[in-house]
Amino acid sequence: MKKKSFVPTAPRLPARRRGLQAAGAVAGLWASGLGWAADPVASGTPSNTPAGQKVMRYAFKTSETGMDPVRLSDLYSRYLTAHIFESLYTYDHLARPALIKPLTADGMPEASADFKVFTIKVRPGIFFADDPVFQGKPRELVAQDYVYTFKRFADPANKAQSWSDLEELKFVGLNEQHDETVASRKPFDYDRVVPGIRALDRYTLRLELRDTRPRLIESLADCSLRGAVAREVVEHYGDQINAHPVGTGPFVLAAWRRSSLITLARNPAYRERYYDAQPAADDAEGQALLARFKGRRLPMLDRVEVSIIEEPQPRWLSFLNKEHDFLDVVPEEYINQAMPGGKVVPSLAHHGVQGYQSLAPDQFLTLYNMEDPVVGGYTPEKIALRRAMNLAMDVRREIDFVRRGQGIPGQSPIVPHTSGYDPKFRSEMGEYDPAKAKALLDLYGYVDRDGDGWREQPDGSPLRLWHATQSDQQYVALSERWQRDMTAIGIKVELRVAQWPENLRAAEAGKLMMWFLGLSAAQYDGQGALTLYYGPQAGAGNLARFKNEQFDEVYRKMLVLPDGPEREALFLQAKRIAVAYAPYKIHLHRYVTDLARPWIVGYRRPLFWLDWWQYIDVDDSQRKA
Repeated sequence: MKKKSFVPTAPRLPARRRGLQAAGAVAGLWASGLGWAADPVASGTPSNTPAGQKVMRYAFKTSETGMDPVRLSDLYSRYLTAHIFESLYTYDHLARPALIKPLTADGMPEASADFKVFTIKVRPGIFFADDPVFQGKPRELVAQDYVYTFKRFADPANKAQSWSDLEELKFVGLNEQHDETVASRKPFDYDRVVPGIRALDRYTLRLELRDTRPRLIESLADCSLRGAVAREVVEHYGDQINAHPVGTGPFVLAAWRRSSLITLARNPAYRERYYDAQPAADDAEGQALLARFKGRRLPMLDRVEVSIIEEPQPRWLSFLNKEHDFLDVVPEEYINQAMPGGKVVPSLAHHGVQGYQSLAPDQFLTLYNMEDPVVGGYTPEKIALRRAMNLAMDVRREIDFVRRGQGIPGQSPIVPHTSGYDPKFRSEMGEYDPAKAKALLDLYGYVDRDGDGWREQPDGSPLRLWHATQSDQQYVALSERWQRDMTAIGIKVELRVAQWPENLRAAEAGKLMMWFLGLSAAQYDGQGALTLYYGPQAGAGNLARFKNEQFDEVYRKMLVLPDGPEREALFLQAKRIAVAYAPYKIHLHRYVTDLARPWIVGYRRPLFWLDWWQYIDVDDSQRKA
């Protein structure tokens, strides 16, 4: 079953943005005057590696928050849980376009004709990692474990960030139990039978939804959040469960120094699972990886050591000095020293460094608070103001100078590699035309009446605009460039600085006027990106608080339609509404660049999924060369 999907960037926004992950990844640090007269790699020395063990070391740019899936909202903690826990389904590591396949499920789901009832078999013989809770006895994964796992998200006591994802799926009886628990203020009853999520027998799971959901399987293919947990483990560790992840996945938590170093080791109890994939016939890279690794037992690594290095410069230098084997997303300010024009620089290539560059399924945007009395609203002059501001943003210069060429201008809210994305689609969203912007403002009465050089509102009152931003240097660069673009069309704006979490909370509460934000796809279905505009998600996935019944009706129709021409036509209609009302300005989709030492083999950047360490090998002959 091929899938088509969407998430915000570091930290990941709460998962209630359906199919989206939050992206504070616009943050970064500028380096000034940095350079090396000598070879930047030669002075580095390999880290000590335990004899006979295959270890990969690299760094996250944001600290983890914990390892209990139900409590997570950030991207980097989910990288960890994605390798410890296992969902029923997963994405094929090499398939492009994306392909979902069974992981702990014994085959694809049996679905009713109306896509409301799904029956899934859990594969026998899968066991949780050893833990003292099990008293030395093997603990087999069963269907009831997934029932319990899903119920944990509905338990109000857990304050699950991604509860709204499951809530929107409308499992029969689950939303009602959640609401009743909130109203009664009593503990959540995990033993209560929920008709929509039941174990029919030891290995059979039955899911029943109130509405048609042809793409339910995408919600079941996320190891980072939907991986099975054992009830006895959760109840034993209680408030400490965040530090005691026990799953059926290929790795286990071996050591953890909070916000410093996390070590995951090969799960010694992991079942026999072997490398296999279905790359396209014309995918030379994918076919080569399959030929090299097919039949190898997973995981191939013995250990993964993850450091936390928040600033780009030391993270970059740690790779150059061979302290780390892999650099995930080269900071944009170092692209010209790493892989300009898509080619690894000679000083790195000489040492066998491999570069991987790809167009990411993400977007960076400006949101307008549609409830704000100045920039919000649906009257012609309010729409004209937002359109004019969008037309005045020189995204090409943003890409070239702030992002070092790492991106393409956005034309719609749908991101690359997801359904509904059309690389040929063009709209006003992708235009830069300050003359047209000025004409729009003049036409709708935003003119300079007092001669001070700044435009007033149509009623003559001051046009006072402000934009939320952060203090890191990339945000500063983005904000200052945006401010210059607005000044060029006679709009005066103020920049207000706060920390990313503070701005997120303010945006969710509808207290920001405008803000920059990044989002990444979490699924193949492009409808996840349209949550940005869906009225019932106002204040959650829809941070602009946009409300339009025509759009909402299109969105609801798309939920129940199978993929095909009729749904594609609705994608086009949704994109046109989004562009016309302009509650957001879509700036760009990023190119991302990763670097790896020559001894790291088998890497291929995943699109939406977060588990990939099990597919990596270490070639010790290259490490010692």
